Amino acid sequence: MPKLAQNIVDTLHASGVRRVYGLPGDSLNGFTDALRVTDDIEWVHVRHEEAAAFAASAEAALTGELAVCAGSCGPGNLHLINGLFDAQRSRVPVLAIAAHIPTDEIGSGYFQETHPQELFRECSVYAEHVSSPDQMPRMLRIAMREAIEKRGVAVLVIPGDIALADVKAAAEEIRAYPSRVIPAESQLVRAADALNAAKKVTILAGAGVAGAHDELIAIAEKLQAPIVHAMRGKEFVAYDNPYDVGMTGLIGVASGYHAMRECDTLLMLGTDFPYQQFFPDDATVIQVDIRGEQIGRRTQVDVGLVGGAAETISELLPRLGATKKSSHLKAAVKHYQRTRKDLDDLATPSKRTIHPQYLAKLIDDHADPDAIFIPDVGSPTVWAARYLTMNGRRRMIGSFTHGSMANAVSQAVGAQAQDRSRQVIAMAGDGGLAMLLGELITLTQNGLNVKTVVFDNSSLNFVELEMKAAGFVTFATGLDNPDFSKVAEAVGIKGIRVETSADLPAAVEEFLAHDGPAVLDVMTERQELSMPPNITLEQAKGFTLYAIRTVLSGKGDELIDLAKTNMRQLF
Repeated sequence: MPKLAQNIVDTLHASGVRRVYGLPGDSLNGFTDALRVTDDIEWVHVRHEEAAAFAASAEAALTGELAVCAGSCGPGNLHLINGLFDAQRSRVPVLAIAAHIPTDEIGSGYFQETHPQELFRECSVYAEHVSSPDQMPRMLRIAMREAIEKRGVAVLVIPGDIALADVKAAAEEIRAYPSRVIPAESQLVRAADALNAAKKVTILAGAGVAGAHDELIAIAEKLQAPIVHAMRGKEFVAYDNPYDVGMTGLIGVASGYHAMRECDTLLMLGTDFPYQQFFPDDATVIQVDIRGEQIGRRTQVDVGLVGGAAETISELLPRLGATKKSSHLKAAVKHYQRTRKDLDDLATPSKRTIHPQYLAKLIDDHADPDAIFIPDVGSPTVWAARYLTMNGRRRMIGSFTHGSMANAVSQAVGAQAQDRSRQVIAMAGDGGLAMLLGELITLTQNGLNVKTVVFDNSSLNFVELEMKAAGFVTFATGLDNPDFSKVAEAVGIKGIRVETSADLPAAVEEFLAHDGPAVLDVMTERQELSMPPNITLEQAKGFTLYAIRTVLSGKGDELIDLAKTNMRQLF
């Protein structure tokens, strides 16, 4: 009679799962032993369980299919929590196997005892404790379906002794079969009436427009509407798109900001864009989302349509009248062209320093046409948003909603493991790389040819920017970094270090062409400001206070460096 753990593994295999990310432990022995004797499911051994969950999150984001991670009892599965939060907030299907202490010890304060089903409740759509072997097959079915259908995290808490129990159950196939969701007729009529009455329509598109690119372009053409994208929408929006006017938000650009602010009607398509201050003050808002509970969450909505982006647009198009006048679109596109030129002018070599914009532009120029880019949270995300070119084949994922450091290399593990032939580029911050530095060893141990470029500015750079904008003297943000290229070499990865702009183009080409994992450690300018799309009065006051306090604290030379670095952005 098969063990329960084997039934879990067989069901995962029948359902298309081909790898599990994690660290072994005694409470996981039944599960990992079942993996050992099962063909076609790879155990991807990481150095920290947080990285296992991030890797599963990345695989699920790229494939749309269920990904799996596992942790042993107590601290083992507790380490999963940050990566699981990322998966949950990114709405990707992940199953976490959280091993538990022996059943008869639960509640006694036993060694490594926690209560995982409570710990994981906030970052999951399903978190349950299996207390008897007979429960397991049904609970596994439920957990997998919850993760797949609700696009989130399901956690099964399984004591080690339960996993080793005998069970009479056959493996099952659990798959996703997405449905078409079309809004109510009454709401379609209201939305069409509002769009027909509008004079200046702007579209805000997010990750929910994945698979709806043709429909998006069609409705933009009909409405003569500029398309602004949110960060997670960039890879699905910003290619083959004459209506694209850039991104808005805290790391967006001026053209995207103004296209949103100057419209009289805003059409939101598949986006949960969170920043209320960037929405227009007085506009009719129409929101389309397949999750009805999302409607009106960020701004007041006049017409809400519950449906998929492609299906809803297809229903709206025949109801729209004559093509709109193009003055609003032309003004927004012209603004974007100026903004784009200004951004490109900043991505140039310097004799004095290496601007991070220049590094990002070179990476973009030399990366494969179907590369997967994964920026760390902070300034690498800014440069990815502004300088990576999407083409419908490239992908860009990250911790864009949860906003966790150390996501780049960890997610790159999952991205590369699910397709070893594809170029995966982790755009790491020096702080993020150092936080889970051991995952470089994960790359070599599992033969993963991830390319890691380090934006090495010896600081928590984005935190410094936030401090300056709020009027604080920068404090506790400096990083005493090693030479990351030598660290890479020490663990069997090709390492390259660059300290001047003149050496950078050749180094980027060598780095990306290397047959194997590589680390490119680039000493970028610490004082580079990632200017927001609109400077508020509060931010201007904050920078003034920062300047005064910095001088009074005896750090006036920092202001001189700041001015030298950013003069080209201000004039």
